[in-house]
Amino acid sequence: MPLYAWIGRDGPRGRELRKIHREAHLDGLRGLAAAGRIRHAGPLLDAAGGPVGSLVILEAESLDAARAIAARDPYVVEGIFESHEVHETRVALPG
Repeated sequence: MPLYAWIGRDGPRGRELRKIHREAHLDGLRGLAAAGRIRHAGPLLDAAGGPVGSLVILEAESLDAARAIAARDPYVVEGIFESHEVHETRVALPG
């Protein structure tokens, strides 16, 4: 199954809203993780170690399917991410 990189960038209220919606966000990813479809999921950090966005590397059937997963995530729906994008990728290293 193809790999996709989903990059979300927090808006001005990102830190505040993350605290409210974090569990729902993680719940949405847990099913994918249990199915072995998450390769990496975690926050993008600023110089002080605080979250400023997220990076998720996931397997999906297609770009449209990966974008649909991102579109229904609470961090997108609830406005934590000011912007987000999903791109197909492939592993070059190690390999």
